[in-house]
Amino acid sequence: MTTFEIIAVLLTLTAVGSYLNYKLIKFPPTVGLMAFAFAISLLAMALNKMGYFDLRGYIRFIESIDLSNTLLHGMLSFLLFAGALQINLEELKSIKWEVAILSVFGVVIATFLTGSLIWLAAPLVNLNFSYLYALLFGALISPTDPIAVLSILKQSDLPRKLYVKIGAESLFNDGIGVVAFITILHLADGTESIHPGMIGALLIQEALGGALLGIFLGWLTFLLLRSIDAYTVEILLTLSLVSGGYVLAESLDCSAPICMVVAGLVIGNQNRHYRMSPKTKSHLDQFWDLLDEILNSVLFIMIGLEILIVSLSSRHIMLGVFAIFAVLLGRLFSVAIPGALLGFDWQMVGLLTWGGLRGGLSIAMALSLPAGSEKSIILSITYIVVLFSILVQGLTFKSSLKYFT
Repeated sequence: MTTFEIIAVLLTLTAVGSYLNYKLIKFPPTVGLMAFAFAISLLAMALNKMGYFDLRGYIRFIESIDLSNTLLHGMLSFLLFAGALQINLEELKSIKWEVAILSVFGVVIATFLTGSLIWLAAPLVNLNFSYLYALLFGALISPTDPIAVLSILKQSDLPRKLYVKIGAESLFNDGIGVVAFITILHLADGTESIHPGMIGALLIQEALGGALLGIFLGWLTFLLLRSIDAYTVEILLTLSLVSGGYVLAESLDCSAPICMVVAGLVIGNQNRHYRMSPKTKSHLDQFWDLLDEILNSVLFIMIGLEILIVSLSSRHIMLGVFAIFAVLLGRLFSVAIPGALLGFDWQMVGLLTWGGLRGGLSIAMALSLPAGSEKSIILSITYIVVLFSILVQGLTFKSSLKYFT
C-alpha cells in the first residue's frame, strides 16, 4: 500500500471508531479507540478461523504501518511538543525536585525491580530469558508514557497541581528510560563494552544535550514569533521547530523527546507572556490541541491493530499476566521510595502508581529490538501490559480519584 492509502485507512478507522465511541460506548476517547481497534482485530481473527476472512492482507497492512518508526521518528515529536505546551513553567518550578527525582531515580528503581521479577518468573513458564533482556524489558516498560498519560489526564477532573506533577513527570522520564534502554541494549548485544564513564557520557549527551538544544531552538523560534503577528506564519514556524528540531536532535545523538519537551515549555510559556496577540494565541492553541487529539486517536487505533503481529502463546500470556503485577509493583516502589524523601502520603503514592500508564512508546521500543526469541517474548508481554494499562487503568483512573485525592 502507498503511504497515502495507509493514512486514508487509519483516518477512516479513527473517524468511525470515534463516532461509535461518542454515540454508543462513551469511554474516554483514547480508551474507546484502542478498544474499537482491538475488537476489529479479534473479529478478523475469528472470521479467519471460520474461513470467512483471509488475514494475510490485513497483516501486511499492519506491518506496512511500521509503528516503531512511525512513532519514534515522526508522531512522537508532535505529541510531546503539544503536551509540553500545556505545562505552566511557574507551576513546574514549584515541583521541580519532585519531577526530577521521580524521573531519574524512579525509572532506575522500576527498571531493575521489574526486570528482576520478570527474570525470576520466566523459568516458571519455561521461557528462556537472559537477565540483560529482562532488564531491557524493565527499561522500556518502566517510564510512564506521556502520550497515554496526558490523553487520560485531559479527561479527568484533577487539581491543576496534580495534573502538572503527573504530566511533567511522564514528559521527562521517558528520556531517562531511553538512555537506560540504549545502554542495556548495547550490553545485551555485546557489540560494545560498557563502563560507568560511558553511561555517564551517554546520559549527559542524551538528556542534557537534548535539553540545551530544546532551549536554544525554542528561544530562537520565540524570537521569530514575537517579531510578527500572523498566526498562519507562526503556526508554520512551530511546525518547523517540531519537525526540523526532532531531526536535528537525532542527527546530533541528543534526546529528541527531551528536546521537544523543553522546546514546548519555552514556546508555551514565553509566548503567552510576551507580545502574542489574543487571536494568535487562540489559533495556536486550537491548532496544537486539534493536532494532538488527531494524532493521539490515530496512535491508539494503531496500538489496537498491532495485536495481529504479536505472537501470543500460552506461555507468553502467563508471563504477560505476571508482568502486569511486576510493572505495578515496580512503579509502586519507584514512587514510594523517592516519595518517602519528598513527603508523599499514601494517596499520592497510590495516584502516581495507578496513573502511571504505559502506551505506544513501550510497544515501539519493543518493536525496535533486533529479531530473535527475546524480542518475541518482550513484545508479547509488553503488549499485554499496555493493553491492561490503557483498558483497565485508563478506564478506571477517573473513578479511582475519589480514593487518592
